[in-house]
Amino acid sequence: MNIFDRNIGPGEATVKYLDGDFVVLKPGTFVRCAITGQPIEIDDLKYWNVDTQEAYVDVEAAYQAYQRDHKDAPR
Repeated sequence: MNIFDRNIGPGEATVKYLDGDFVVLKPGTFVRCAITGQPIEIDDLKYWNVDTQEAYVDVEAAYQAYQRDHKDAPR
């Protein structure tokens, strides 16, 4: 799916995150980072957590979420 597909609005997508892939449930052009709130273009989405069903803008945000979820994680 890309921005040129039919029925994709410029809004936020709803996504189901899977192991190594994701499925767009409600079309849109972006999702929001669970840590920073920044929009992430669907085509640029690389980091997410299957268990928490959250997207992250970059590896630093993903690690912050890991630390949040695992209090015993090394700092």
